Amino acid sequence: MGDHPSSSNSKQSCPSECSDNEFEDADSDFLPREIEVVKGLKHENLIRFLQAIETTHRVYIVMEYAENGSLLDIIRKDQHIDEMRGRRWFKQLVEAVDYCHERGVVHRDIKCENLLMDNGLNIKLSDFGFARGHMKPKNGVFALSETFCGSYAYASPEILKGVPYRPQDSDIWSMGVVLYAIVYGRLPFDDTNYTQLLKQVQNKVSFPREPKVSAECRKLITKILSPLKMRVKIPQILADPWLNPNQPKDEEVETHVNSRENAQVSKEEIKSVNIGTVTFDRKLEEVK
Repeated sequence: MGDHPSSSNSKQSCPSECSDNEFEDADSDFLPREIEVVKGLKHENLIRFLQAIETTHRVYIVMEYAENGSLLDIIRKDQHIDEMRGRRWFKQLVEAVDYCHERGVVHRDIKCENLLMDNGLNIKLSDFGFARGHMKPKNGVFALSETFCGSYAYASPEILKGVPYRPQDSDIWSMGVVLYAIVYGRLPFDDTNYTQLLKQVQNKVSFPREPKVSAECRKLITKILSPLKMRVKIPQILADPWLNPNQPKDEEVETHVNSRENAQVSKEEIKSVNIGTVTFDRKLEEVK
């Protein structure tokens, strides 16, 4: 059961002024939106909403119990996750986010702390405090968001630059950071200095020598943590060879991906940034 104060104590400001690891804009009345969003969602890899209880000063949200903690807890314990487990958990995350996006819901705060584990060690995406509904494209055009929220280390370049962004693409970026954290046990970007962080996310992601991670996995991470115009979409991720090691590469898979992507292409272009080289690797146990 989550305990949510009716008024937020979190710092409110724009990304260029923030020094905290989490940020949001001045419109911080997210709780009613969170309840509205989670009520309509039902997926095996989403934390299940049970009820909301409101008192004079607090709102209690009763949700499914995830008895095995969070993905971050497991990474801290094991230092990093082997690719077999990582593949299973990452696929569960992608399918959960795909389910949300198909229903017009964007999460906007995907991170290891928000990926809980049930008794069968299955991913449960949780904490929809920054989520927003009614974001399905209209006539092929996706709505842009100007609410800069989430966690710095997982935030996409477009959010950090403070430009209107398509939150579906930013969710995908955050999933790439999660995958990196899974297999390497550390975050790809340093969120302690905003100016340095902004430079890092505009560079091509690099990988440490240890632990050993397959070329296929590194390639998928690179395709996700890419400039906006080059960043892969969810259909491409779900069809990726690393996520489907026994699936042959054939034209049928490519046709399926392209047809779904074409149906989702936005007519509105968003500013993109160039990508170069990341030089900072931060261990997850240093994250508070």
